[in-house]
Amino acid sequence: MDSGSSNCFGRFVTIAFVPFLFVLFLGVNYFGIIDLTHISTHTFYIIVVIFLIFLLFIPHNAFISVCKIKSQFSVTRNELEKNLEKTALTIEGKTKSVLSVRDFLDDYFKNVRNNNFAKVASSTFPMLGILGTFIAIAISMPDFTVSSSKELDSEISTLLSGVGTAFYASIFGIFLSLWWTFFERLGLSSIEQLTLSLEDIYTKYIWSERELLKFKYNQKAILDNELIRALKETFNLDFIKDVNREHLTSYEKIIDNTKIGLGEVENALKNSTKALTNSIEKLNIVQNNVDAKISLENNLSEFNRNAKELQKLLESFDNGLDNSLKKVDHELATAVEHISTMVESISKIKE
Repeated sequence: MDSGSSNCFGRFVTIAFVPFLFVLFLGVNYFGIIDLTHISTHTFYIIVVIFLIFLLFIPHNAFISVCKIKSQFSVTRNELEKNLEKTALTIEGKTKSVLSVRDFLDDYFKNVRNNNFAKVASSTFPMLGILGTFIAIAISMPDFTVSSSKELDSEISTLLSGVGTAFYASIFGIFLSLWWTFFERLGLSSIEQLTLSLEDIYTKYIWSERELLKFKYNQKAILDNELIRALKETFNLDFIKDVNREHLTSYEKIIDNTKIGLGEVENALKNSTKALTNSIEKLNIVQNNVDAKISLENNLSEFNRNAKELQKLLESFDNGLDNSLKKVDHELATAVEHISTMVESISKIKE
């Protein structure tokens, strides 16, 4: 058994010593070694059972648990340092942990003892004492089936004697609750001191709440600035005005050229129509089939030529429109690239 375990066992004995003296006092009276008080058989054994239950609870007292932590202090510090490394965060070139020493020790403390036992202990012992008292009274209760007053007096004396000793169980349960609470508070106080000492040792390796809050507001400001810059780059008003002005000028030129070309085609079509009309009139009036046929073929050729000119003009219009649309697509693609840059900047800031 090492020194740490011996020290913890010494604390176990410290907690159990005074309750053991109480049970020992009742035992020597019960067995007649001394005759300071009367104790009934059932009351004595009920108190022994309560004491044995108290012994089962002792290892979960904070006074014992803090001893276990201190006896393994090097292991505790190693576990703490490993968790500090796992929770490290680099901010503005500095690397610290976001782990809370207090939270770590609370979790570590829960692994050392059973918190459920510790929470119910202070209320369990008085309840066991009261239960033991009622059990002792019920056992010592006579049936009062007597035929004489002498026997009745004897039964009443037995009842009063049993009731008197039965209250030892309640007294013992209340005492155990107070005794447990004293050492529990003492152990919790030691754990608090240990926590404060470790916080002082590792405070320079852990980000404080104030530093994290400051970094949070700085990141928010950077995020806002990046967002505004990206929006300005993506949706520049002067750029949009220049694009609109340039495209409007191109469209105006295309429309003017188209109007001129369409006017010429219109005149040519009018002339062709007029010539066709004259040709028809000649066919009807002069019935010169040969000349009319030649004239008609010439007019049809002229009409086809004008139609081809119209087709070329429309193709020119389509090409100019396609070039303008391609330029718009190029500008929109540039805008999308700016938006992508903005999203990447925001993502990096959030990370």
